[in-house]
Amino acid sequence: MAVLIDTVAWVRVQDGRILCARPRGKSIFYIPGGKREGAESDRETLLREIEEELTVLLDPDTAVHVGTYEAVASDVPGGAVVRMSCYTADYAGTLTVSSEIEELAWFSYADRPLVPPVDQLLFDDLKASGRLV
Repeated sequence: MAVLIDTVAWVRVQDGRILCARPRGKSIFYIPGGKREGAESDRETLLREIEEELTVLLDPDTAVHVGTYEAVASDVPGGAVVRMSCYTADYAGTLTVSSEIEELAWFSYADRPLVPPVDQLLFDDLKASGRLV
């Protein structure tokens, strides 16, 4: 059985583009978020990861689940599967790269090839719903 990598991601769409982040030392962009630690809930993981990566505070009362996606991890040997639970939420602060993140970018659907397979599934849904240009 394949290893399951359980992640939570923050979906931030503005003007038809989605916020993506490139970690230090990597060439691929990801939807911001990360792996659960211990018995953290989705919401706890989301708040912690986004503060660590983007230095903003999400408002937990505005967090809304928008979908959960699974796909084979392209960068993990042995066919691991990534599960990404996606949430929208309002935030306070200024989006800024942290020690973990090298670059932020606002992607349109045309940038879909620059993100991993699980993120591409989210891109497809956002495009189909008219939220992503």
